[in-house]
Amino acid sequence: MADTLSFDPVVEPPEVMPTVYGPPPQTVRGRDIPGLVSVRVRDLFPDIAAAAYQGGTDASAIRRATEAALASVDMSRIGTDDTVNLLCSEHGFGMLGGHAYAEMLTAIREEVVARTGAKVRLVVIAWLGAKEPGELIEYYELDRRFEGKVRGATPMDAGIPIETAMGTLYGLRKVYDADWIIHAHYDDPREIYIHRAIDRITKPFGMSYARMETRSIFHITMGTRSGNFIGRAIADSEFVRSKLAFSATLVTSPDGVLAVDADNDLDAIGTRMTANILRSYGKMLTLLRHINDCVAVVDGAKWPYYIHAGGMIFGHLFYNGVDWFDLDRPDTSFAVERAVAAGLSKSIKAVVLHQALLGLNFTSMALLYPLVISNPDMAATMRHDFSNPRFMENALVADDLFQAVELAKERGGSDKLIVFDGSYGSLNVSPSMAAHLYELAPEADRLVEEELLPKWLRQRGIDPLTLDGAARP
Repeated sequence: MADTLSFDPVVEPPEVMPTVYGPPPQTVRGRDIPGLVSVRVRDLFPDIAAAAYQGGTDASAIRRATEAALASVDMSRIGTDDTVNLLCSEHGFGMLGGHAYAEMLTAIREEVVARTGAKVRLVVIAWLGAKEPGELIEYYELDRRFEGKVRGATPMDAGIPIETAMGTLYGLRKVYDADWIIHAHYDDPREIYIHRAIDRITKPFGMSYARMETRSIFHITMGTRSGNFIGRAIADSEFVRSKLAFSATLVTSPDGVLAVDADNDLDAIGTRMTANILRSYGKMLTLLRHINDCVAVVDGAKWPYYIHAGGMIFGHLFYNGVDWFDLDRPDTSFAVERAVAAGLSKSIKAVVLHQALLGLNFTSMALLYPLVISNPDMAATMRHDFSNPRFMENALVADDLFQAVELAKERGGSDKLIVFDGSYGSLNVSPSMAAHLYELAPEADRLVEEELLPKWLRQRGIDPLTLDGAARP
């Protein structure tokens, strides 16, 4: 079938930011694998919303979208002499090269200053490495954008007690030490195998904005649905509600950034976010769940699970064994590890690890599938990874990317390549994978339209008949 279809040439992936948490950015990328093509997500599913922005340093469309969204936001409570902490999370910089998120943050700051005269400070929160916030601040010139009023934070910084319906939980002092906070977010579904697209808007309150002891409750103590109570409890606390001026978020689809949404009402923006995630990402997630076999090439600027292909992270493929949007799945009593393990992919036949960050445990990749590291730099990085101390015992090391791909295809028994390189809008794949995706797309489309999307929405209290209104802008 591949011979009868016409495909696009490979698309250029976003640049990889230099970091001490990964190998030097590789000159040879997945796009350079001989014979690859690309498939546009909107060719597979024409009703996936078309993006206003798909990457690159010119993010003027995001600025215009931010200004339009903020026009309806009430900032009258913010006084001229007040201080405002604008809160952002490092994952936002992992989307489309990070420039859209940086531009939204900059536009928010300028609008707030212009309308209120308040002193706005950006707080860049990274969950893992102490050096990561500083790297982000430097790479995206956030110090310049915010006239020096910017600082980093991690979950290990000093905490502040927050009284909630669940008892005393702990936020970060650096987050809450201003008169007001602005919650600057994004609706990329990311680890839906954990949050299940439940109350996604409040997730950072229990993760990015929380001390390690509190955010660990989500990961370790509670299950994949009950863990969502942590972020909601903190967001609903009298303390946080008294400080939250408004929220803003990038609105996305697998095609890229669609718009910016902003609201004084956290719950209203959260409902729209949930509806958009289900509608925009449901078909691509269902498509990934039905792939028969493939070889994944991991080639990007984040941890392996969080690197995109056609707007879908590798984690969506890695955990594609079940429908994570379906809340009828009986996993309420499972530990996180058991619930997640139930969804591990049977379609992945081998993995090529070309470039990614260290520090997040992903040894299971090398235990479950033949895994080939494609260059000496990545191999050296993994040998020093404190989170994956035995990773190299289960991995092969090739001389270069091209040899690694051939080894993975041979060991996995599949020539269906899919490259996770940070791309939105299109997937860089082998012709055999492109043909396979086109074969699967019609049934995935029918299944979501007729059965899954109405169910997903109703499970979350959203009337499918009011979807358009719920999912603005």
